[in-house]
Amino acid sequence: MIIKGFQKLTLLDYPGRTACTVFTGGCNFRCPFCHNALLVTEQDNDFYPEEAVFEHLKLRKNVLDGVAVTGGEPLLQKDIERFLYEIKELGYAVKLDTNGSFPEKLKGILEIGLADYVAMDIKNCPQKYAETIGLKSFDLAPVQESINILKESGVDYEFRTTVTADFHTLEDMKELSLWIKDTPKYFLQNFVDSGQLIDKSCKGVSKATMNEYLEAVRVNVPNAQIRGL
Repeated sequence: MIIKGFQKLTLLDYPGRTACTVFTGGCNFRCPFCHNALLVTEQDNDFYPEEAVFEHLKLRKNVLDGVAVTGGEPLLQKDIERFLYEIKELGYAVKLDTNGSFPEKLKGILEIGLADYVAMDIKNCPQKYAETIGLKSFDLAPVQESINILKESGVDYEFRTTVTADFHTLEDMKELSLWIKDTPKYFLQNFVDSGQLIDKSCKGVSKATMNEYLEAVRVNVPNAQIRGL
């Protein structure tokens, strides 16, 4: 496992859990607005030892009850299944973040019970997906397959979209909501500049625009919410 960061306590990353967060290195996307750009591009040569993560988990069993595994893209990791298994063996619930581009790996993890909650990013409407993830072209089939896998899995999950002024319009959000129609949990989150961006020109939108987008997506996803406002 390539672990590039470890947050020992979070009340935000895993809904309903007192958790810690493991940040894996590397990603197959290059979203200009990514807030973990150093993890994605692996420009940071610092690594967090896996043994230290498990030592912390063993010591904090009476405080923590969940582990959020994020990135980067965790499903790029060759040892992700073994890593999640060892976390589960310690008695922790696992939240897995993914961009949805590795459906077979996701399916295998869910089938053997290695994730209790999955958060999958839906970057934009299908027509603007490649542009939004910073690639010249992109086959959406894996993302569609991951959407279907989560809907049929019986595992708790959410879809989420980071909204930017640069890549999202009202019409985009309407198209996106049709794509994930009737999803039980869908969150819009406004872009916030972390200071570690691939494209430093990216901007968020106003509170009024976020609310306008929320009303638009609720036509097809009635339970949609804004996270972080």
